[in-house]
Amino acid sequence: MAALKGAAVERLEARMRAADSLLCVGLDAALDRLPERFLREDRPQLAWGRWIIDATHASAAAFKLNLAFYEARGAAGWQDLADTLAYLRTVDASIFVIADAKRADIGSTNAGYVAALFDELGVDGVTLHPYLGAEALRPFLERSDKACIVLCRTSNPGGGELQDLRVDGSPLWEVVATRVRDAWDAAGNCMLVMGATYPRELRRARELCPEMPFLVPGVGAQGGDVEAVVAAGLDRRGMGLLISASRSIAEAPDPGTAARDLRDTIRRAVAQRLAAPA
Repeated sequence: MAALKGAAVERLEARMRAADSLLCVGLDAALDRLPERFLREDRPQLAWGRWIIDATHASAAAFKLNLAFYEARGAAGWQDLADTLAYLRTVDASIFVIADAKRADIGSTNAGYVAALFDELGVDGVTLHPYLGAEALRPFLERSDKACIVLCRTSNPGGGELQDLRVDGSPLWEVVATRVRDAWDAAGNCMLVMGATYPRELRRARELCPEMPFLVPGVGAQGGDVEAVVAAGLDRRGMGLLISASRSIAEAPDPGTAARDLRDTIRRAVAQRLAAPA
């Protein structure tokens, strides 16, 4: 288990404190879900991304960009992705930026992913599959300046097909959590993906990993409950959760209001949790 937090986790926590926010705004730039006015733009994903960023950045600790929707458009999509990230940095350089890429491969291939995501795009963290083990993920894990966000118990309904399989009496996702805690987090740069739709598992993950930050998708369109997430996963300092919402903010009539409302709902849930008897 890492004795100290790496620079990426420290940067995330500094942003959380400065913004008084545990909210992560997801940018899922699927062309078939963008408002019609952006499809008339020469660069629709960039125009839409700027609009969401302008409306929501003051309420957010982080942004999470789903790379698949940009990559689907080839070179044009990659350029919109890069320019969206550059725009976000000009709006507020302190915001934590996650590439939702779910990368996993052998080590030499991962070295290429590291160069593309961390060095070329300049993101602060990336989501990773654990299945190939630490040896393959080493190019990511060695980057103490960046966050390695490992899939653990995901929010999708079918995740339990493998994640709940029993290994020496424990579900596989618990094995992943303890392995990340005990062996992979030497640089203090690991986080876990824990779905908001499984608060019981989230509570257990917090018991297993009391100091590790969690990225928690599934609030909003997927049905995760903010109060249940905070009650289950908040750490002893009132932090440790980065609660992500995408469609429920981006597709709201007023994304800025939706982001502020969710941020404030999270704030109230945190205050209630911290005020509760131990």
